[in-house]
Amino acid sequence: MTQWVESTEGGRDRGPRAVARAWFEVATAPSRFFRTGVAAGDQAPGLTFAMLVVLVAELTRFAFVPDAYPVVADSTLLSGALWIGVAVLLVAPAGLHLLAAVETLLLAAFAPDRGGVSETVQVIGYASAPCVFAGIPAPAVRAVCGLYAFALLVVGIRVVHSVSTNRAIGLALVPGVVAFGYGFRALDAIDTLLRNWYII
Repeated sequence: MTQWVESTEGGRDRGPRAVARAWFEVATAPSRFFRTGVAAGDQAPGLTFAMLVVLVAELTRFAFVPDAYPVVADSTLLSGALWIGVAVLLVAPAGLHLLAAVETLLLAAFAPDRGGVSETVQVIGYASAPCVFAGIPAPAVRAVCGLYAFALLVVGIRVVHSVSTNRAIGLALVPGVVAFGYGFRALDAIDTLLRNWYII
């Protein structure tokens, strides 16, 4: 998944099996994955990974959440296809690159030995791995997905951009809150859980 070329020597194989292996590795051994699984100058694998995560999450949401999307042309199926397509093909890539640009500006100020933009795209993309389950209509699940994804983002920034854990947490706040808190609805889920527990 790190070398989107015909020769995969030194990188990962491509295809569904490689994507599944990348998901498992980043979810279970993130430090090792970000150290060996992120290649300079190649954004395509991380972008593709993030788009697939969004696809699975939105398909799950469409299947289990009533009225998940506005209805178009009096067709629920057509509406689902339209809005899922927009989320996967437009919102996911645009959002990922925008957040990577913001993160790059932050890194320029606080990480002198940082990696390049392509590495940042991959870090954010791969950190979204837990969010494949974010479409499940259970606040606890969405909250865990968002928090775990944020933790993976912190690890990725620390490893790929050579910063301390505390600095990585600070650098991860903006893209993490936007991507996982708002994009995958983790903040809303956390708010719901807190209200149900009468904490707020």
